[in-house]
Amino acid sequence: MKKLLVLCLGLFMLVGLSACGGSTSSGDKGSIAFSVSTLDNPFFVTMNDAAKAKAKELGLSIETVDAKNDAAKQQTDIESLINKDIKVLLVNPVDSTAIAPAIKEAQAKGIKVITIDRTADGVTVDCHIASDNVAGGKMAADYMIKNLPANAKVIELQGTPGASAAIDRGKGFDDEAKGKLNIVAKQSANFDRATGLTVMENLAQANPGYQGVFAQNDEMIMGALQTITNKDVVTVGFDGTDDGLKAIKDGKLDATIIQQPDKMGQYGVETALKLINGEKVDSKIAVDLVLVDSSNVDDFLK
Repeated sequence: MKKLLVLCLGLFMLVGLSACGGSTSSGDKGSIAFSVSTLDNPFFVTMNDAAKAKAKELGLSIETVDAKNDAAKQQTDIESLINKDIKVLLVNPVDSTAIAPAIKEAQAKGIKVITIDRTADGVTVDCHIASDNVAGGKMAADYMIKNLPANAKVIELQGTPGASAAIDRGKGFDDEAKGKLNIVAKQSANFDRATGLTVMENLAQANPGYQGVFAQNDEMIMGALQTITNKDVVTVGFDGTDDGLKAIKDGKLDATIIQQPDKMGQYGVETALKLINGEKVDSKIAVDLVLVDSSNVDDFLK
């Protein structure tokens, strides 16, 4: 009887310790990991929150690591993740070229890989989930063309050098603006609000009489708005963050291109489960873009 009591007590303690594990969700169907470029940007916070919620719903365990906009840190983070028992790696690259070796290392260990929002150059992944950033840049340029005189002077705030989103948004905007708008200055502000303010201050001083500002994300345009005093300047952002939408509602920002990062996170986890189950998935999954201005902002405000 005493031995039976000791055995039961030991089993009880083992179950109790197991219940204290640190997974995000039940993990019944498998473990996945998500390497995010930065969680200092509300866009990626929304994406990550949606991914975690969907993982919990589907019974998957998910671990998120923040690369803090550092390509070298992202490489190290992924090397640590692939030594764990994960089946699928979701990646939002800091740098589309620099991420390739880490992805190849994960694939060599049999881990499926999904890229989200930004592509990975020089490597083939199982699925890429993103909006058409070239089309989004074109939408931003079209809005400016319609709301500014021909050959209006425009400043462009670019994203992180090497990030596919920055490259594609810039291509879409520049190609559409050619011969219709006069892009007088382009400079990277690293998708960052504080840097957007500083860069905009410098470019405004160097280019008096500018009539429009396109920023390749809402964080940069929110920084730029702090130094733009002329209310006639047409301003366009990208991402459709809560702050960007509120700025449109308040009459401070003219437009943004909304990307729906929550859907990116959800689709990423849903696709991961399909891969775990051995199902075929599309190599590319598109997330719709919408231009938001004062005419439709109420449809997107939470």
